[in-house]
Amino acid sequence: MTQPPRARRTREGRRALALLREGPCGAAELARAVGMEQSACSHQLRLLRNLGLVVGRREGRSVVYGLYDSHVAELLDQAVYHFDHLRLGLSDASAADDTAADPLTR
Repeated sequence: MTQPPRARRTREGRRALALLREGPCGAAELARAVGMEQSACSHQLRLLRNLGLVVGRREGRSVVYGLYDSHVAELLDQAVYHFDHLRLGLSDASAADDTAADPLTR
């Protein structure tokens, strides 16, 4: 079964952010690496730029994109850490303090 377009765009946006976490990248190069048409990749980059996650700088006729700052890289690292914990069924809270780990009881 194919994924809905919105789910694909979200996944592709995350992949683009992960690649930009490694360092600045041109839009065409990023599109190839993520497996998107260049126009779709440019649209994703525009959305990410509007969210304040990436910046672009013009180099001749192309634009090189990078993460807005190191804070965005830290947020990405924390998100990956969190999703890994969810996938593995882990928690940072100790088992003895289950109420502190449950956000619904706060």
